[in-house]
Amino acid sequence: MSLYTGSSNSSFSRNASFSSASSTRISTTSVDTASDVERMSECNFYRNLWWDKGEFSEKAKWEEVALPYVLATGVTIEEYEQRTEKFSIHGCWEWREEKLIIYEFPSAPHEVCIGAIVKEINKRCSNVDGTNAEIISFGATRTRDINRGKEADSSFRPDKPPVTPPNGSDRNDFPWPNLVVEVAYSETLDHVEEALCYWLSPGRAHDCIIVKIDPVPQGEVPVRMRAWHYCVSDRRTRSNIPARTTFEFGTQDGTGAPLNILQGQCIINISLDCLYFGAEPTIQNPRDLLPDPIPIDFFFVRHTFKVAFKIA
Repeated sequence: MSLYTGSSNSSFSRNASFSSASSTRISTTSVDTASDVERMSECNFYRNLWWDKGEFSEKAKWEEVALPYVLATGVTIEEYEQRTEKFSIHGCWEWREEKLIIYEFPSAPHEVCIGAIVKEINKRCSNVDGTNAEIISFGATRTRDINRGKEADSSFRPDKPPVTPPNGSDRNDFPWPNLVVEVAYSETLDHVEEALCYWLSPGRAHDCIIVKIDPVPQGEVPVRMRAWHYCVSDRRTRSNIPARTTFEFGTQDGTGAPLNILQGQCIINISLDCLYFGAEPTIQNPRDLLPDPIPIDFFFVRHTFKVAFKIA
């Protein structure tokens, strides 16, 4: 999966057709009979509850929804930010051009995986805790550009000086993260690529780790997991960044064959120059405290996943 990284606004226009079926509040599904109309009316009522009250109802029949899905229109970015905060909804919604869009559903596989990756990153960076070179976890802190509001699943950076408004991640002077982590479960790879365009647009993040977990029916355990690492240092042209690293680390590969990995086999390396890019001038690159590069070993991410879901 290579990456287009032109304007993050123009990247959306290439994939905007999914929003064309939206109504005033809710994107709709085609219906053929009166019973279909009644059923969809009920589904839309329960789907609206997620936006109106923060209630994620099974009666909404979310399993019938194709993502990305326009949940509401005519929404200001302030309303989006207020409701995500009020309902503590992270890693599921984003805001684009006055539309509230669902790109991921809440799920245990998503949360377990992101938690395991964050644990590995924090562990590898722990030697600088308590120093001025400490790596700060900003989690799913909201960001925005001129017509989009988005959160990463997790994000990291050192202390950085304020940037010139409105180039900050808050459209003011707050610095962008240097390392972003995105985990996709129900989220599509097409949408993940759009997210990469957003994060790795000029002046934003420096490195991005992407994980795709192939979704399975309710009650089953995911078996296929893939990872990609992108770094802006690898930009070949203005419009293309190839993946620096990619591998599979689940219990089965894409053909269904069993997959066994060993410690040290599936690693994403983060250069200290990348992790500390744009840090405060008083911060020296801590090569005496941290390995360079920092190895993120997905053997341990896989182990946590297997323990959580009792995979032998």
